[in-house]
Amino acid sequence: MKKIAVVGGGAAGMIAAIRALELGAKVTLFEKNEKLGKKIYITGKGRCNVTNDCDAETFFSHLTGNEKFMYSAYYSFDTWAVQKLFQDEGCPLKVERGNRVFPVSDHSSDIIKALSKKLERLGCEIRYKTTVKRLIAEALEEPDREDGNGKKAKKKSYRYQVKGLVCADGKKYFYDAVILATGGLSYPSTGSTGDGYRFVKEFGMQIIQPKPALVPLETKETWAHALQGLSLKNVAATLFVDGKKVYSGQGEMLFTHFGVSGPLILTASSELAKHPGAKECIVSIDLKPALEEGQFDKRLLREFEDARNKQLKNILPGVYPIRLAETILDIAGIDGSAAAHSVTREQREELVNITKNLTLTITGTRDFKEAIITSGGISVKEINPSTMESRMVKKLYCAGELLDVDAHTGGFNLQIAWSTGHLAGESAAEEEKE
Repeated sequence: MKKIAVVGGGAAGMIAAIRALELGAKVTLFEKNEKLGKKIYITGKGRCNVTNDCDAETFFSHLTGNEKFMYSAYYSFDTWAVQKLFQDEGCPLKVERGNRVFPVSDHSSDIIKALSKKLERLGCEIRYKTTVKRLIAEALEEPDREDGNGKKAKKKSYRYQVKGLVCADGKKYFYDAVILATGGLSYPSTGSTGDGYRFVKEFGMQIIQPKPALVPLETKETWAHALQGLSLKNVAATLFVDGKKVYSGQGEMLFTHFGVSGPLILTASSELAKHPGAKECIVSIDLKPALEEGQFDKRLLREFEDARNKQLKNILPGVYPIRLAETILDIAGIDGSAAAHSVTREQREELVNITKNLTLTITGTRDFKEAIITSGGISVKEINPSTMESRMVKKLYCAGELLDVDAHTGGFNLQIAWSTGHLAGESAAEEEKE
């Protein structure tokens, strides 16, 4: 019976442990917190967006990069397999707008309970409040092989083999394989403090600079700050980085005391994280995406003709939310007390332009404390995509947010965790094929 250690009791760690146990391994799960799934508990505003009920093509289209790396993991444990697991464990699910999947109860705790009960039933040993300090590994000699000319040539192979781990209390534990599922750096209060990055750096594995992703954005324009608390639905946003369009989408956004947030902005931020060192980042908001410029201009004309003698500040709240109407007039430099009949063609064109292209200058993102996920992490070049095993450290497997794979909002990031965790657990437990 194989002895396997899983470091990290989040989504990827729990599913990895479950799969390894199902295949007959003896598993010990090390969790630094007092309970499992602490980050799962706060996902989806406490409701847990488990996955997305979409086809494979849609899933891969929502990844921000490294799609091919995810092929084996996803196809071995896709969204329907995830949903079946929870349904079978007595946690009914429902599908909402955008194919987002949630527990029927709307309680993320039910997802954690389902996984915890399965771990218990399968006999998983769980060490709570136990921090892993480092991994134990032995260096391996790279075997020589002959090249086509009869000369000795180095065969690319493992440099180390993992043997176990050392905990913060100094105790050493030895295992046949170790699965790292320690998460990234987002929401550090849940225990995601970059431990896994430190572990693998000791073996020379490459780390892509971690950055906050699915995170609110800070803006230069103070008028946006003044709109704090205003939510806009069914608007479109386009993100330009150094003049190049890198994202366009439609949905809901929110103004904050520092800039903008909401699902639409969070998704845009995940694309922004892929452009370190950008000199200029602009978000263009289309407040009326269902209308072409000409159509919206005609609507304004009708509004103004129907209330020719009314002041603009009393007409525009019928077109925009009242606080936003005041802001748009300020940006356009139009006196809100002016009568509708006095509005010039140029002023009306300016209102149309602002409505279809409300521009915000992005000065930065909020930090990891407010980021839903981490962009970056262990380079996928260091990991065998068919097994999730390190190419450098034999019997060391990595899964979840620790890897340089992330996606838009909508349950896709948890699906990454389930898929990579499941494959890591399966690979670690399977007997070596000769």
